[in-house]
Amino acid sequence: MAKASGSTIISEDMIEQNVNKVVGFFDNVGVSASVTGQLSSKDFYSSIIRNLLSADRVERGRVTCSFSVKPVVSNYFRSLHGGAVGAIAERVSIACARTMVAEDKELFLGEISISYLSTAPENAEVIVDGSVVRSGRNLTVVATEFTVKKTRKLVYTTRATFYHLPSAKL
Repeated sequence: MAKASGSTIISEDMIEQNVNKVVGFFDNVGVSASVTGQLSSKDFYSSIIRNLLSADRVERGRVTCSFSVKPVVSNYFRSLHGGAVGAIAERVSIACARTMVAEDKELFLGEISISYLSTAPENAEVIVDGSVVRSGRNLTVVATEFTVKKTRKLVYTTRATFYHLPSAKL
């Protein structure tokens, strides 16, 4: 049926050489490395993202931010990690939605989609431009575009849908 390697279940029809390549890849990117100290503190990842971004322009329905692709948010291939793209898109989208939605309304991220068109290499300056596509009584949709500043190349696009939750009436 299947053989086990440690706690990993490996299908019998897998070629051992391919299994070793997969395990080697995971070892190289540090999948099994333990996370200690400051890295395991509550909301540490949000602190990294918050410290990267700087707001360049804020208008009603539009927010533009910039950041540099630092090694701390780079992946194995020395480009912006996909998780960092999502976290940055979420932050910029929330900021953009807040330019249209009253502070007494709580926003709930219901959906986010990301298109990875290319890569933003390590140390590249990136511009994130967010704009409200639609904002109504119950939801707001925000689109963002990530562009490498030097080349003007579009590398990622996102679309986030936020639901407006009514404020509690006590």
